[in-house]
Amino acid sequence: MAQNRNLFRLTRFILLKLPLLFKFFSKYRKPQKRILIIKTDAIGDYILFRNFIEVFKTSQAYTGYEIDLVANTLCRDIALHYDTPFINSFFFSRPDDLYYAPLKTLQLGWRLYKNNYQIVLQPSYSRTLVNDGLAGLTAAKETICFDGDTERIAEKYKLKTDRFYTKYLLLPPEIYFEFDRSKYFFESVLKHPVALQGPSINYVDNDKKGIVIFPGAGVVKRSWPAAYFLELIKLIRTQTDQTIYLAGGPSEVLIGNYLEQNLPLGTIVNLISKTSLTELVDLIGNASFIVSNETSAIHIAAATQTHAVCILGGGHFGRFAPYPNHLPFKPTCVYYKMDCYYCNWNCKFITAPNEPYPCINNITVNAAWQSVQQFI
Repeated sequence: MAQNRNLFRLTRFILLKLPLLFKFFSKYRKPQKRILIIKTDAIGDYILFRNFIEVFKTSQAYTGYEIDLVANTLCRDIALHYDTPFINSFFFSRPDDLYYAPLKTLQLGWRLYKNNYQIVLQPSYSRTLVNDGLAGLTAAKETICFDGDTERIAEKYKLKTDRFYTKYLLLPPEIYFEFDRSKYFFESVLKHPVALQGPSINYVDNDKKGIVIFPGAGVVKRSWPAAYFLELIKLIRTQTDQTIYLAGGPSEVLIGNYLEQNLPLGTIVNLISKTSLTELVDLIGNASFIVSNETSAIHIAAATQTHAVCILGGGHFGRFAPYPNHLPFKPTCVYYKMDCYYCNWNCKFITAPNEPYPCINNITVNAAWQSVQQFI
């Protein structure tokens, strides 16, 4: 623990102090026609954001500019496969790991500084110390961000990193959905409306058939119980002989094994931890519908216009789901409304380590089944 604290102190020094030195030396250079976008959020956030890269790249205002992207390593497959035509250079990292890796943080910051950016865009409303520090280390002529909240950055650090930016966008309170926040950001930067009406992503288009079940959520506390998914699969099987696929990443392997062991042989095809992200996009895009916790799968379904039933908790209710009515294609959300919604997942209830939060645990199998039946 002491070693981790010392590593964090070094990283904090790099992120908070070195940008001031870099900014001083940048006075003696002329910026290039180069733009950096910093977007290190998880996969679902990236799906809701990525279409704006093309909008920005093809805008008349920035014709002839090169665009680079700092993104989360988790998004590498999707970013490289779909967004390479619009990005000159990618920089992938695991931002949470950088807090305890001062050398890697310094190396990344130095690489960004050497690119001599004219503009740096940081479009995430919930800013972080790492993202703000990297923006500062670029020493760009113009750096733009949301004024943002303090959900992911301590207020004492935000007060310091605010000085790294030359322009802050104040988000109107009525704009809460994450896609709409990105839209507002890029409309503000471009100074004209953006025509996008929701996320979209290309996929290998075959007939819409098969059902995808995505039983994980990355965090156990935000995941519908595996036993509930088991009962729902049994109900689905009574109404259709479509192939049922399990999908997810390495953290869902145990859930997949549990479901496979408790269902008759041949009931499901377990693809958990057996597909790449691009293969997952094709799988979801060609499904008749999916059932998932509020994860990247829900946003991929929306982007491929695949029907989806989302098991939704209250921590970020409305920010990532449900989708607002003005979007033409949206998932069907099943939730158990509680007075403590909008808690940012700072749950006030005491629960066992492997027990979901009450707002998720209280969603019944019957409630989910009522929504699933419309798509069978």
